[in-house]
Amino acid sequence: MQRIAILGGGRMGEALLAGLLDAGYDAASLAVAEQHAPRREELTARAPGVRIGPSAAWAVADAQVVVVAVKPGDVAAVLEGAREALPEDALVISIAAGVTIADLEAAAPGRAVVRAMPNTPALVGRGATAIAGGARATDEDLATAETLLGHVGMVARVPEHLLDAVTGLSGSGPAYVFLVVEALTEAGVLNGLPRDLAEQLVAQTVLGAAELLAASDDGPEGLRAQVTSPGGTTAAGLAALEARTVRAAFLEAVTAATERSRELGRRA
Repeated sequence: MQRIAILGGGRMGEALLAGLLDAGYDAASLAVAEQHAPRREELTARAPGVRIGPSAAWAVADAQVVVVAVKPGDVAAVLEGAREALPEDALVISIAAGVTIADLEAAAPGRAVVRAMPNTPALVGRGATAIAGGARATDEDLATAETLLGHVGMVARVPEHLLDAVTGLSGSGPAYVFLVVEALTEAGVLNGLPRDLAEQLVAQTVLGAAELLAASDDGPEGLRAQVTSPGGTTAAGLAALEARTVRAAFLEAVTAATERSRELGRRA
């Protein structure tokens, strides 16, 4: 079984760790480097048998795969600090937003690198992640990244230049959905529903709609048509949304987030 080191024991690092353990990985084959002692204690309690310590160099010393899950601004320093101990044949996978393949290859010279853009539903095993490989990354390396990240959701391969659009769509997408949930909840309250009931109905509606979409061959347009009777309640609601140009607002939101991702990448 592959020896895997996760650098950074934050929420995403822990989510991946949990996904690997749930998939049957041997705890002894996993190592986590986390600088903060209280967080190390939490991880030790939640993941018995996993090797957990403060040093990235210690964690990567015998690793075949290294997952970089620290804050974007810390990636270069963490990798440079572990460089001497990092095996030459180790695969480096970064899930840090905005850190380019060029940045990763500069911080881990001579190693195969994969840049990944996950989203927060990975915390519950329902993430959407896109990956792009560096110059040294082989199809086998990309398959390894797909397998590992697939334990916390779906994974798609894209060229690196599309990762900004991925960031704008699925990376930021959960926040758009949460805003819709907030708005629907407020609408329910405005129309007389108790808040706790409105919250439950909206959450289940969004969850159910997503699962229906995933299970159906009809696509979103077909499913929408199925629930929209001429002159009915849904038609009235959709007309109100279109009058407010909600569709255009989503187009602008994703475009704005994509452009911002590009800007941040240029500054890095």
